[in-house]
Amino acid sequence: MDSTFRPLPLRLGAPIALVAALGACSGPLDYDMRGRMGGSVDTSQAALTAVEDRPAADDRGIISYPNYQVAVARRGDTLSDVATRINLPAGELARYNGIQPDDQLRDGEIIALPRRVSEPSPATGAVATGPIQPAGQVDITTLASSAIDRAPASPAPAASSASTGSSGVEPVRHQVTRGETAYTIARLYNVTPRSLADWNALDSNFTVREGQYLLIPVVDQTATASRPARTSAAATTAPGVGSPTPQPPSSTQPLPQNQPSVAETQAKAASATAAAPVADIGQKQAAASASSNARMAMPVNGAIIREYSKGKNDGIDISAPAGTPVKAAESGTVAAITTNTDNVRIVVVRHADDVLSIYTHVDNLTVEKGSSVSRGQTIGKVRSGDPSFLHFEVRKGFDSVDPMSYLR
Repeated sequence: MDSTFRPLPLRLGAPIALVAALGACSGPLDYDMRGRMGGSVDTSQAALTAVEDRPAADDRGIISYPNYQVAVARRGDTLSDVATRINLPAGELARYNGIQPDDQLRDGEIIALPRRVSEPSPATGAVATGPIQPAGQVDITTLASSAIDRAPASPAPAASSASTGSSGVEPVRHQVTRGETAYTIARLYNVTPRSLADWNALDSNFTVREGQYLLIPVVDQTATASRPARTSAAATTAPGVGSPTPQPPSSTQPLPQNQPSVAETQAKAASATAAAPVADIGQKQAAASASSNARMAMPVNGAIIREYSKGKNDGIDISAPAGTPVKAAESGTVAAITTNTDNVRIVVVRHADDVLSIYTHVDNLTVEKGSSVSRGQTIGKVRSGDPSFLHFEVRKGFDSVDPMSYLR
């Protein structure tokens, strides 16, 4: 046997061909292998961390929410420049944000306001008047002002409603404490450090300072809601990892109740028939007072001299002599009381389920803002006029509804 060592021949053809092929590429290599490795790709986590864009500020840089306001700095601004633009003392603004009046600010940096300034409006470059309200909620002050402006001095066609504030989610406002970083704060609120930096114009190192106020990015509910449900294939576990055990039906749903037998059902029906009253007592009175079961009671008794017409008359006008007591249509809390230049007063009462009742042409009020009222409680008297009447509205959120649907 020939035991002479012979080295194996090197097979360089395949590696050389691969190198040549890669070298022939004129453009950059695309390392994105999604969809090319035979497995499914799950981007649900990216959808969960998607955030909305920060709302646009008005010409002064003000972004207004119901519970706070912030100012957005411009390129080249110092804190004193921002203070001058929003008409606040520079020292007060500096102390509140933990910086000096002459400190240079980054373009887009958020400055918290120690107290409210005038609200954004079309006059200041905003698209609407007032703070950004959560969708479905009502700015009582704006609503009261627009309703009193529409309330006619006499039963005549009313003007269209005034515009109200824009809608959106109020972000959490976080004040940085000692030892916190952008990364720990982002992890606390389950957002990415990049989105936190974008919303607050942090520098490239994501630097934050003690006492600084940060707006926490709002999660984009549209992206989360539109995320497709994960299929069973996407939920497949990795090799060597045990498959999740499905929950037994009894752990999530109660056990079915025993169905009564036919004999038991017939016995219950016979017992109910025997317990029914023999005489027809009080049924006419109950039918006559069926209106007491309505969701709201009439605030005054009288003829309706002007019916509801959405966009033209957002309520009803009820004829009543001057001095007639005006009663709360349902239990609730007095949310606003205002008076216009014609001395026409308006009372707004908030009820459950985001329902409001509005009363105008009322005098001699017996309630004040914040008072709790019960159904049928007198809140004032019909104002004198020619003719004298009460204007009554019901609103579900921002939208007016026909009051008769609540009064019947």
